[in-house]
Amino acid sequence: MEPVAVGIVGCGVIGSVHVDVASKLDTVKVVAVADLRQDRARSAADQYGIGTVHPDGDSLIDDPQVEAVILALPANQRTYMGLRAFARGKHVLTEKPVAMNADEVRRLIAAKGNLVGACCSSRYAFSEATRVAKEFVASGALGQLRLIRCRSVNCPGKRVEGERPYWRVSQSSNAGGILVNWGSYDLDYLMNLTGWSLRPVAALGALWPAGPRYQWFVAPGSDAETHVTALVTFEQGVALAYERGDAVAGSHDETWEIVGDCGTVHLKMTSGSGKRLTWDQADTEQGLTSHVLWEGDDDGSTVHSGPVDDFAKAIRQGRPPQTGLEQALLVQRICDAIYRSASTGTAAPVV
Repeated sequence: MEPVAVGIVGCGVIGSVHVDVASKLDTVKVVAVADLRQDRARSAADQYGIGTVHPDGDSLIDDPQVEAVILALPANQRTYMGLRAFARGKHVLTEKPVAMNADEVRRLIAAKGNLVGACCSSRYAFSEATRVAKEFVASGALGQLRLIRCRSVNCPGKRVEGERPYWRVSQSSNAGGILVNWGSYDLDYLMNLTGWSLRPVAALGALWPAGPRYQWFVAPGSDAETHVTALVTFEQGVALAYERGDAVAGSHDETWEIVGDCGTVHLKMTSGSGKRLTWDQADTEQGLTSHVLWEGDDDGSTVHSGPVDDFAKAIRQGRPPQTGLEQALLVQRICDAIYRSASTGTAAPVV
């Protein structure tokens, strides 16, 4: 397969990861980078032997040698850059959240035509454990699905000095806080495990900013949530009970479950050693029996390389990516509904 000639817009925290990962893949050749901070772009180019440094994303998108672009910049700039890239005939892989709201994602979908549009919210879709879990859910062993549970909360512990990214908890730059930062991954993972078949109806959600003892955890001026909880209903009679928190005054908890009327599968999205997937089977003779579906060491090697490699292969093979803009739109619609519900205190339709 001929490597895809990629240009990367943004060489900051996640952009530098993209440069590193893409430079090591056989399916990709990084031919250009761009960043408003020229020193950062030049440093990346020098380190990885990238031939062209552009002063901004517009210039990179206009570069005829660039076949596809990776957008590693805040959400409030992604729709403009994505639309411009599609207009210039470039394929697009964007960071998450895809855009500031669902309407912007719809504009991107309308503009892409036959080009590939993909989203990095798929990061946890490429591990062996995820493949096994998805196949198991698809087998129907759980029976009729009822409830999807995700609770992942963390206490930051002792105060740590250091600069916090301004965009991470910002309505104006990133369309929100932890819901879009981590919720994009969570929802992508769970919707993928259920075959992207669930059709959301409504959401009831609540949001909280960092508490007074955790103000050091966010950048000055942060105005979005670090803790979210929501109940989302789906047409198929399934409900999602969701909670994610990064600055919660409580002990760490990470619980992932998909519950059916014949059993429950226990999951873990993130990588780590000694990872295990189990399921509890309802048995009329023995009651509840527990089984191991998969166990092993998940080193997380595909977390960052997976979306880029899949993006390149989708371009060359003429197929949809793991998470295309259409799937990313579903994630964005759910997030938008949770935000609307939190602002009004009542359930909001997913539109």
